[in-house]
Amino acid sequence: MTHAESEPNKMNPDPIRVPGLMCVPPGGTIGMLGGGQLGRMFAIAAAQLGYRVIVFSDSLDCPAATVAYQTIVGELTDRDRIDEFAAQCDVVTLEFENLPVEAVRHLASRVTVYPTPEVLRIAQDRRYEKQAFADAGLAVTPFHVVESSADLRAAVARLGLPLVLKTARDGYDGKGQWKITSPGDAALAMTIDRPMIAEAWITHRREVSVIVARDASGHTACFPVFENVHRNHILDVTTCPANLSIDENDAAIRMATAAAAAIDLVGLMCVEMFQGENGDLMINEVAPRPHNSGHLTIEACVTSQFEQHVRVVCGMPLGDTTMRVPAAAMVNLMGELWAGGEPDFGVVMAKPGMHLHLYDKGRAATGRKMGHVTATGGDAAAIATELVATRDSMQTARERQLA
Repeated sequence: MTHAESEPNKMNPDPIRVPGLMCVPPGGTIGMLGGGQLGRMFAIAAAQLGYRVIVFSDSLDCPAATVAYQTIVGELTDRDRIDEFAAQCDVVTLEFENLPVEAVRHLASRVTVYPTPEVLRIAQDRRYEKQAFADAGLAVTPFHVVESSADLRAAVARLGLPLVLKTARDGYDGKGQWKITSPGDAALAMTIDRPMIAEAWITHRREVSVIVARDASGHTACFPVFENVHRNHILDVTTCPANLSIDENDAAIRMATAAAAAIDLVGLMCVEMFQGENGDLMINEVAPRPHNSGHLTIEACVTSQFEQHVRVVCGMPLGDTTMRVPAAAMVNLMGELWAGGEPDFGVVMAKPGMHLHLYDKGRAATGRKMGHVTATGGDAAAIATELVATRDSMQTARERQLA
């Protein structure tokens, strides 16, 4: 199901040009802050539309460098390097939200940046993010800001145990998160000297995510709702469509659209949600960029999340997010798969309908995302089961070759 609107509940609109809004047509140059796998897939999508992508990264040996038009190596603290980057770009976007806001503000004084520095400021700090959505009347996981031992005691009294303690900034893929089950755990956690946020432990039916694009005129388009399963706090498997009722699906779309409006997003944002045992949805976290759960859109949807990202930051009409197939699934390839040597990728490539995406990362490590595999078909659960089995057999096949 798709959802695009300039007014509530209006489906995909006809392309609309708003006088005075910036438009970078194909042939223009897009700057990308960050050179990881999201920047890589963005650059591929941009090239297909005729754009050039210049990547700003702290390393020339980054996944995006081999597919981008140009890579500028530098630190965001280097204003001269930022100015050099800005001078070559028509618009700039990002693949990762944990960036110094002041540096992005400086960049935005030289060239248009989407998402804006203000959206970045909110999204990179869980305290501001949660409060912004709560103030907008959206359901969020119950939370309490923790900046002292007294705050943590108050959080325990208010939220109960267990709870989840998260760093306010810089946490992702389970990093900077602790489950607090006892007062002793809480005392240990307070040795961490940084602002934090405590969240109630949510017993949930499922975790879902919605990727929403919102342009500078307020038009939005949402991809179908994804259902996500994590392993070791890192996304493992995504299926689409999510196992929700029509009403629940529509509620997730409305919540994501409202979240984007609440922070005046221009760009792409993933809204991660819990569905509680009573069926209600609540926002867990957001990421103002393409998201791992949306990778299956490359094969499953008319417009991929990466093409949509290109379209929205360039002021072009938003693309059709309708699924081209009844169902799809994705499984991540983590560094652990390389523990016994290079996996046998032929196992995947021999399977009709499976699509292998590798990120060209030179070094595999535990917990590092090295690639993903997607497949499409008629039943999301069955596709996911086959993908997991295929992934597991990649290392087994390699071991048989070496025996």
